[in-house]
Amino acid sequence: MNIALDRLRTPVLVLVHDLFIVPLAWLGAYWLRFNLEPIPQEVLLASLKFLPWVVSIQGVCFYSFRLYRSLWRFASLPDLIQIAKAVLVGSACIVCFGFFYDRLASIPRSVPFIYSALLPILIGTPRLLYRAWKDQVSTMLTGKRTLVVGAGRAGEMLVRQLLKSPNPEYRPVVLVDDDPKKKGREIRGIRVAGGCHKIPKLVAKHRIDTILIAIPSATDRQMRRIVEYCEQAEVSFLTLPSLKESLFYRSVSSDLREVSIEDLLGREPAQLDWQAIRNHLCKKTVLVTGAGGSIGSELCRQLASLPVERLILFELCEYNLYRIESDLRRHFPMLSIVPILGNVTDQASVRQAMATHCPQIVFHAAAYKHVPLLETQIREAVHNNCIGTRIVAETAIEAEVEEFVLISTDKAVNPCNVMGATKRAAEMICQSLDSLGKTRFLTVRFGNVLDSAGSVVPLFREQIQAGGPITVTHPEISRYFMTIPEACQLIMQAAAAGSGGEIFVLDMGEPIKIRYLAEQMIRLSGKRPGIDIEIRYTGLRPGEKLNEELFYADENLASTGHSKLLLALSRPCDPRIIAKLLDQMAKACQAYDEEQLLILLRTLVPEYRPQLALERRLTSA
Repeated sequence: MNIALDRLRTPVLVLVHDLFIVPLAWLGAYWLRFNLEPIPQEVLLASLKFLPWVVSIQGVCFYSFRLYRSLWRFASLPDLIQIAKAVLVGSACIVCFGFFYDRLASIPRSVPFIYSALLPILIGTPRLLYRAWKDQVSTMLTGKRTLVVGAGRAGEMLVRQLLKSPNPEYRPVVLVDDDPKKKGREIRGIRVAGGCHKIPKLVAKHRIDTILIAIPSATDRQMRRIVEYCEQAEVSFLTLPSLKESLFYRSVSSDLREVSIEDLLGREPAQLDWQAIRNHLCKKTVLVTGAGGSIGSELCRQLASLPVERLILFELCEYNLYRIESDLRRHFPMLSIVPILGNVTDQASVRQAMATHCPQIVFHAAAYKHVPLLETQIREAVHNNCIGTRIVAETAIEAEVEEFVLISTDKAVNPCNVMGATKRAAEMICQSLDSLGKTRFLTVRFGNVLDSAGSVVPLFREQIQAGGPITVTHPEISRYFMTIPEACQLIMQAAAAGSGGEIFVLDMGEPIKIRYLAEQMIRLSGKRPGIDIEIRYTGLRPGEKLNEELFYADENLASTGHSKLLLALSRPCDPRIIAKLLDQMAKACQAYDEEQLLILLRTLVPEYRPQLALERRLTSA
């Protein structure tokens, strides 16, 4: 039976079917004209005599309107419209021919109108029934029973693609959506059964195997709520990419992927002024220090996509430089890329790079950032984060660079560790230099970046793969989180918005408890926190805060007109005092005098409160 029905898709057999329908519609029109009574003998004979002309004319119209290029399996509204057009044109031709044939003596005036209404119904109905039957058979025979979350545009496209697939991996059974107006409605024959809170009950009721989340515009808060319901249902779940990952849905079903921790903590897209960013950075020569790091490499990718005129990659690590250069050359073969292996603390190297390539904009991303490690490496932290920033910044002024953008951190606010204090010092260095030359100095300050090198996300992932335990320092410790691409986009937005001397603060949303992060990563791996994977609390590490801050109390934040980008009205810095302290720091670095460095760092950053253990170690040394 399946083989016989599949043959309906061949053009010749479909044409034969339609030509067979034409006499039924023609004689049916006569029958309806006479109120379902027997057709008078002389009228019936006249209609049968004229019938071959009707079939021939209508057949030519069918073929002219290309009704046989589309498959019955995918019959839809456009196909029905084409059928209606072919019938109307055919009816008009039949009337014209009948007028010349016998002045319409053998055709009652109402018959062409009834025929024009009846024939599209008789031709279109088998097509729609065949499609409905095939859709029902395909969903009954193959694929995992699936609940789709989201009855919007993306959900409709996902359901449509799954139903069209001849061998679908997933077959939609039921939909959920929090919009009460959509409850009870159907999408492609699949009913919207209610809100997301019904997911666990619907999974049990319909024997669901998989949940597909089709809400690309969901915020991180909404995604966390949906994932919690999916976890309660205890079945696997996948999601479509967020709007930050994909703007167009060309093959929605193929884009399905596992829910990641980024979906739960960083999905809400920032509203950026891309035109202003392009106008500011396009056709510029840009130098990025720390170009091979987590932030630096992503920043380079986004700068390359604008595109800039030339991209100078300044990086200390040979492997990281090789990796980002290869990646950029592969994806942006027309871009001029200059890789430079150099150290920001090497003044000759920095000066040579800027003198040779004359960058117009410098993004300074090079920094040591690992808090516990730097607590015992004061000299290296100060040398790289403070002296290195000064060297790059002063060289930028010498080279008449138009703009210098420092990438800072929330740990620079009321720092209690060496890393935060050195980054705050770097902020002050840039502020103090803003008025000394033509170069505009800007600072962009933000919190933790998801999945960056050395962050908790890759560490937790490794610990889960090893079977646990996951180590968290404190049950109440929390951090601000943002995805790497969004952080880099906001850095570029700040560069386009700044006029010089500002500290921009990225709106990081609500802080997230690291304990919650660990629990969610365990659940996303298909395991249970505390049962399959243990969470072990190890105590705060050296220099670690319980909660981070994004700005000082006296930094009255002002709006910039851009979502997630705020302006911190920071206190002024005296260039002479900072230059004098930096000269002393440089000498202390040469002498490897860490005790003196700590004193100078506390003098430069008076809000720095180092841990007592560190002070005792240095004073006893």
